Amino acid sequence: MTAPPASLPDAIVVGAGPNGLAAAITLARAGRSVTVYEATATPGGGARSAELTLPGFIHDPCSAIHPTALASPFFRSLRLERHGLEWIHPDAPVAHPFDGGRAVTLERSLAETAELLDASGGGRDGRRWRRLFAGPVRAAEDLAPELLGPLLHMPRHPVALARFGLPSLLSATRLARLAFEGPEARALFAGLSAHSMVALERPATASFGMAMGVFAHGFGWPMARGGSGRIVEALVAELADLGGTIVTDHRVASLDALPPARAVLFDVTPRQLVSIAGDRLPPAYRRQLLRFRFGPGVFKIDWALAGPIPWAAAGPARAATVHLGGTLEEIAAAESSVAAGRHPERPFVLLVQQTSFDPSRAPAGKHTAWAYCHVPNGSGADMTAAIEAQVERFAPGFRDLILARSTRDPAAMQAYDENYVGGDINGGLADWRQMLFRPVPALDPYATPARGIYLCSSSTPPGGGVHGMSGYLAARSALRREFGSRRAMVAA
Repeated sequence: MTAPPASLPDAIVVGAGPNGLAAAITLARAGRSVTVYEATATPGGGARSAELTLPGFIHDPCSAIHPTALASPFFRSLRLERHGLEWIHPDAPVAHPFDGGRAVTLERSLAETAELLDASGGGRDGRRWRRLFAGPVRAAEDLAPELLGPLLHMPRHPVALARFGLPSLLSATRLARLAFEGPEARALFAGLSAHSMVALERPATASFGMAMGVFAHGFGWPMARGGSGRIVEALVAELADLGGTIVTDHRVASLDALPPARAVLFDVTPRQLVSIAGDRLPPAYRRQLLRFRFGPGVFKIDWALAGPIPWAAAGPARAATVHLGGTLEEIAAAESSVAAGRHPERPFVLLVQQTSFDPSRAPAGKHTAWAYCHVPNGSGADMTAAIEAQVERFAPGFRDLILARSTRDPAAMQAYDENYVGGDINGGLADWRQMLFRPVPALDPYATPARGIYLCSSSTPPGGGVHGMSGYLAARSALRREFGSRRAMVAA
């Protein structure tokens, strides 16, 4: 445990996940003294690495691939490579296999993806994919800050946002069927959209497919060499260079237990904020926070493998992220079952194979893999057999390679990271209402009605992911409101 600072800080951050660290760095770069309090022994939240199965096998207990990291204005403002962070891009961001030994890949290049979709037998779907994504991908640099922030804001690039946003208002199933003719393109879009963890027939779920596609084509879906924990190590080093302090093994149960500070930023859920801040928050605001809804949870498996996954099709070997769910109809049915509180027999599975591109994570010749499926919030069901059956479906012989496995159900996910309420890794249900009003209806969703108290977790815009934007934007709000600063970021 790091000792608290000798002098009182200008600002305090509670929680040292990526958003809490981003808030602290943003405040420190603006010249403010900052102390971060973390309840666990190590910082990192959902971006840590550990030997979960066998010695020498490095796994990511939570986040492994980072589709929003290189699009994030916060990460782009830093030079984390000087702290040893190295991003690895797989040959293709995403692969989607089908029965019969077929697969389609989403390539970094929009043109190459279109060619592959045409070659897959989808008729004109390559041209249609290019038509849907060409404008947003060209404007990816302008769109990124628009998408990675509150949806209720004055857009700086209204034309680009309109081209992205109009299709995004539809449900994922509706847009997939309107935009594409063949099963390959429809399923590829459905897999991207299923990151929403919302039934794909719901309005605005197409926005996730659009955003994930833009991030894939525009920035890539990278991983950190050596594990996601390397991202946190770099952020911690950056904060240390700026004079910030992190105090670990220090649970904050009450606001009154903290030293005085002009701003306190909480990388916690709305429920936790109510518990900690108590009567400092107005009753009406507390009631709003307690009505915040959480979405489905996840059941997750990490494997130590004797060799690479034996995909029946060639495409999945080129991608770090593989979506396992078959057709649009299968994926939509699985996600609808989860939304209705049921466990699908054939769940949609998100699988990551890191060691194909980062052999440092396993002993020579051995491999790791990571997968999860969505389940009802708080579910206690064991989905091991269902997940492994989906992998075996598209990679016969996979089970024979398993040396060891580590599983986590929603309760274990929440025990690991308290922000994952009921196993919800997105920080709250991402339906259209909570996309617009997260966590409550407000022009500044980070500031609470209580002076000096801010929320900076993934329960604020833009939601889940290792991007740091919730912390960055909350810190900018605090700098404006508490310190009168119009310059939220200065050179380190």
